[in-house]
Amino acid sequence: MTAPVKLQRIHHVAYRCKDAKVTVDWYADILGMAFTTAFSEDHVPSTGEYDPYMHVFLDCGGGNVIAFFELPNQPDMGKDPNTPDWVQHIAFEV
Repeated sequence: MTAPVKLQRIHHVAYRCKDAKVTVDWYADILGMAFTTAFSEDHVPSTGEYDPYMHVFLDCGGGNVIAFFELPNQPDMGKDPNTPDWVQHIAFEV
C-alpha cells in the first residue's frame, strides 16, 4: 500500500471574476493584498480548447494566495441555486 502524499500547504485558491483589473484593484486597495502575477492565454492548457482567459494572483500574506480568472467568452456566472447564499463565501481573518 502506498502512503498518501504529504501536503505542505495550499498553493492558491481560484475564483471567477467579471473584470480582473477591478478585482485586483479592490483586493489591493481595500485588503492590502499584493498583486503578484497575471497571465493570459487563448487556449486552456489541459484541453487545448480555445477559451481566452486572464489569470491573476494576489498575495494575502502568510504564504496564502488567492487567484481569479476573467473569462470574457463565457456566460455570466451565478451562485449555485442548490446551495444557500450563506454557504457560498470566502472568509478572511483581519
